[in-house]
Amino acid sequence: MIITKTPYRISFFGGGTDFPIWYKKNKSQVISTTINKYSYIVLRNLPSIFNYKFRIRYYFREEVKKKNKIKHPVVRELLLRYPNIKSLDMNHHGDLPARTGIGSSSSFTVGFIQSLNALKNHKLSKFELAKQSINFEQRVLKETVGSQDQIAASYGGFNKISFFKDSFKVNNFNQNHMIKELEKWCCLFYLGSQRSSKNIEKKKFYKLNKKKIKVLNYMTSICSEAEKLIKTNKKENVKYFAELLKDQWNIKKELNKMVSSREIDSINNFFLSKGALGGKVIGAGGGGFYLAMIPPNIKENIIKKTNLPNIDFNFENKGSLVVLNNKD
Repeated sequence: MIITKTPYRISFFGGGTDFPIWYKKNKSQVISTTINKYSYIVLRNLPSIFNYKFRIRYYFREEVKKKNKIKHPVVRELLLRYPNIKSLDMNHHGDLPARTGIGSSSSFTVGFIQSLNALKNHKLSKFELAKQSINFEQRVLKETVGSQDQIAASYGGFNKISFFKDSFKVNNFNQNHMIKELEKWCCLFYLGSQRSSKNIEKKKFYKLNKKKIKVLNYMTSICSEAEKLIKTNKKENVKYFAELLKDQWNIKKELNKMVSSREIDSINNFFLSKGALGGKVIGAGGGGFYLAMIPPNIKENIIKKTNLPNIDFNFENKGSLVVLNNKD
């Protein structure tokens, strides 16, 4: 039996600049953290007594004799690339709902690649795991997805990720005092809606006009401003970090009308009016989870004033892990 756990992530700055169509020609960077909410994958050998070879369980259950009959695209296409795997029982569990902007799709991909390599007794480096996951989603599945989620899930931690034409660099800030204070300010609320980020991202990059280019350049530059605050290592600078987050959310909405809505704007205004210094919808936008930056001394009081479910979490710094490798 193989069990892997792969974290979800919260993106603070630069999301949207991590797409190849942008970073292969322009400066690109994001600041994000992984959290202690995970995608779990369990792999087992399937006993030969069953009249099928592959049992795949996620929010659907599949029982098929051939790999190419599997409907889950990630599972099917990855298994087709492992000809020595003749049968398999795969079970997936997630701590948070899928399609909610916390990088669940890429966490699944990273975790499944990690699991399949563990099955072969092959250990991938964090760089190799991220690179394979990016290549698989973008080139094999041909999905309109960025590159930050796969890296965040593979590496774990609070990072600035810089993208280049054919590579990336991860700068870690886990031991920073300001980050520890920042964690106390972060509140995550579930908006109760799920959506496909791919549709939103396609519209963002359709007809990349002067206005969109200006917004993406601004999102890259504000990431640099946030990094400067982090490097001061001063707890009191968290409030300026929160204000930058508010500024970026306002400008990001100009990329695509689907990023926000009247309901989301109303929620954002509510938290700001109650004392939050910044907020944004996590991921591509349009729904999912809302992140509010609230001073710790008023956080509990504000949480009580909203009907939105509050998700208790902490930052994590380990990334995707094989937590059980038992071949018996």
